[in-house]
Amino acid sequence: MRYRVLGGTGIEVSHHCLGAMMFGDVANSDHDEGVRIIHRALDAGINFVDTADMYSAGESEEIVGKALAGRRDDVVLATKVHFPLGEGRNRSGNSRRYIVRAVEDSLRRLDTDWIDLYQVHRPDYTTDVEETLSVLTDLVRDGKIRAFGCSTFPAEEIVEAHHVALDRGLMRFRTEQPPYSMLARGIERSVLPTAQRLGMGVLVWSPLASGFLSGKHRRGASAEAFRATLTPDRFDESLPKNAAKFDAVEQFAKLADEIGVSLPALAIAFVTSHPAVTSAITGPRTMEHLESLLEGASLVLTDDVLDRIDEIVPPGTDTYDVNGFWKPASLLDVHQRRRPLDQR
Repeated sequence: MRYRVLGGTGIEVSHHCLGAMMFGDVANSDHDEGVRIIHRALDAGINFVDTADMYSAGESEEIVGKALAGRRDDVVLATKVHFPLGEGRNRSGNSRRYIVRAVEDSLRRLDTDWIDLYQVHRPDYTTDVEETLSVLTDLVRDGKIRAFGCSTFPAEEIVEAHHVALDRGLMRFRTEQPPYSMLARGIERSVLPTAQRLGMGVLVWSPLASGFLSGKHRRGASAEAFRATLTPDRFDESLPKNAAKFDAVEQFAKLADEIGVSLPALAIAFVTSHPAVTSAITGPRTMEHLESLLEGASLVLTDDVLDRIDEIVPPGTDTYDVNGFWKPASLLDVHQRRRPLDQR
């Protein structure tokens, strides 16, 4: 297992990060198995665990907390805040009011006194970024978190947050967590170069492209796979929007066979080859999934293999909508896209 420094914090993390999204009611509700998977990952040298308060409505954090009992000091623990966990107003977003409450709930579920990396899960266009940075700075000074970052922020908002922090004398986002895979390379255009210029750590999520690069989603073989049951439209071969994905997967599988590695190993090694990437988040649902991912932990791709990948999906290209269910307000709110009738 290789280790890298996380965004200038001095904290060393494994270049594989164990993602806990699949632990809990959404995928695997067996708490004991979740604990065993986490322990196996730690024993294999992974010292970085990432979860979020909204994963299975807090159940994922509870499982992680159980697994880290007695091993907390050896683990860099990351979680996130933003999405609602219940009904009612002021129970989501990036406001001081909500974050102060949410961090206490996460600390309780995780059964810990501190969080190493607390991440804002998505932008919040109703809250000034200064408000968010201010409360996060206070949480660091209070000792409840060690550092903070953002997740799935566009490059321009990362830059804005950086300058607001400098202008107001606040601490800044130390990390960004964007989607990145051989099928989704859009962040190579601006997010990754921006993170590099600002000295940020980068934790990439979905390096297997929501399971598309797991090896199970081949033409004629996707219908029974777990991910396909969650989001069937992403894996429906009859939809034209999926054609490019299936074509690319077949070519990637052939390349993996040629160099004698599994498709998941090729996918993980690809994202960790980028100089801006600190760690790749992998989210196993079963012990078998974890073991298959660990097999490729030491794989390093040569330039000729990376050139072949570039030929299949060119740099900066997304073959599908990587954000899935989440859309920015600028697209969802029709009033942000149309002038009033009397001004047209």
